Amino acid sequence: MVENKDFQMAIDLLCCHLGISEDEAKQQLGIQMTSEIDKHLMETQAAMLGMSEEK
Repeated sequence: MVENKDFQMAIDLLCCHLGISEDEAKQQLGIQMTSEIDKHLMETQAAMLGMSEEK
């Protein structure tokens, strides 16, 4: 889990110097929101369970 406060200075610099939104800056830094990470983990777990059940 990535906390935005750890990257806030980098986010602010990108927003200011590149004139992009906070969401675009986060995307440029590779920061995902927790819910997106959780969704990806659930999809991965479901795929792995599906693979083990196919035997």
